[in-house]
Amino acid sequence: MRHSVYEWAQAISIRLSDEWAGKLEFPEDSELIEHVLTKALSTVPDECMRLVGTGIIEESYFEPIE
Repeated sequence: MRHSVYEWAQAISIRLSDEWAGKLEFPEDSELIEHVLTKALSTVPDECMRLVGTGIIEESYFEPIE
């Protein structure tokens, strides 16, 4: 695995908080979602990694876009 569980957890959390419908109306809550999800996903690595390669976040997420 090239990237740590924490990096994946953070990327997933950023993606989900960014896509949250209430982000524009409640920007502080969007930041809270990101923080809480990063912490939660980091503590359960197997569950975090289950999301990689799904519609949530693709395996190529960290690869440069050409």
